Amino acid sequence: MSFLEYRVKQAPTGLRKVLYLNWPLVVLVTAVAAVGFLMLYSIAGGSLEPWALRQMQVFGLGMGLMFGIALVPIWFWRSMAGVAYLIAFLLLLVVEFFGTVGMGAQRWIDLGFIRLQPSEMMKFTLVMMLAAYYDWLDPKRVSRPLYVLIPVLLTVAPTVLVLLQPNLGTSLMLLLAGGAVMFAAGVSLWYFGAVIGVAVGAVVGVFTLRGTPWQFLHDYQYKRIDTFLDPTADPLGAGYNIIQAQIALGSGGWGGKGYMQGTQSRLNFLPEKHTDFIFTTLAEEFGFVGAFSLLVLYALIIGFCLVAALRNRDRFSALLILGVAANFFFYIAVNLSMVMGMAPVVGVPLPLLSYGGSAMLVLLVGFGLVQSAHVHRPR
Repeated sequence: MSFLEYRVKQAPTGLRKVLYLNWPLVVLVTAVAAVGFLMLYSIAGGSLEPWALRQMQVFGLGMGLMFGIALVPIWFWRSMAGVAYLIAFLLLLVVEFFGTVGMGAQRWIDLGFIRLQPSEMMKFTLVMMLAAYYDWLDPKRVSRPLYVLIPVLLTVAPTVLVLLQPNLGTSLMLLLAGGAVMFAAGVSLWYFGAVIGVAVGAVVGVFTLRGTPWQFLHDYQYKRIDTFLDPTADPLGAGYNIIQAQIALGSGGWGGKGYMQGTQSRLNFLPEKHTDFIFTTLAEEFGFVGAFSLLVLYALIIGFCLVAALRNRDRFSALLILGVAANFFFYIAVNLSMVMGMAPVVGVPLPLLSYGGSAMLVLLVGFGLVQSAHVHRPR
């Protein structure tokens, strides 16, 4: 036993928990959030208002929640998984009937000081619920049809509610998160093959039934698909956003135009530059080097989560960490694919960078659960 390990084991319980925190993960999360503050400051033309200051305040609150959650034993969060899932599901029902409408979608509950988006909560409460379910379930029964049906229903039920808002991006994220936990739990690959087959059939149905009373998607969602396939067909209309984003990405070059020197964002050509398309502003101002550096930070965060999961001998903790890491990865993958024209625009924010209180808070709560699993792992 090293001197440091001896001092840690001799420390009081509360202090020991603080020392056991995954501090590299804390530093990396803070670094990415700091990049977000800088970009929001730049986008506002060198002002903390209206986005950067509020984002800092939400981040401070979120970090407090993260540390608070980290110090609570992981068995408590396991016992609360069902309650958390139920609350998030009920809030989705509240949104369906009484939610605040914005930009043509009914996704929020207005609390005055913050607009709560329950679909963001569901991304992580679903992971908690599925991790608790597979921790309870005998591993020999994981791939039996009845025991596969239960997590499928737990995933599909909130997905349908989110899709009705409508929110295609978040509903896709819920499906991916649920599938990631099921895969990590050891569900047979045959089920995933069947799901892929159904997905292919659904895609065919989406295009076949377009224009009929039974079409799967809303007209604006079909328009997003058309824009994805050929943005130049309507360069001043539906294709404007993605074209301007691609111009910003390409104009940054190797080293970028310089901080607060991005013409696409400063001259307001970029759409949603403080939310979904914030990566294009970063790429324009800091070029390939800046964009790649951000991806390295993201990769390190995911890597530390994966290492924490692999080293954890508690099944619930390991699945929970993997689920949070998968969610974080899907945030990044979907957003970057969207802004680079590799996928339709579905409104998924870039984690820790895009402006948004609900997404930031819920993400930091997720990292708090990761820290709790890390701090209280069997040693």
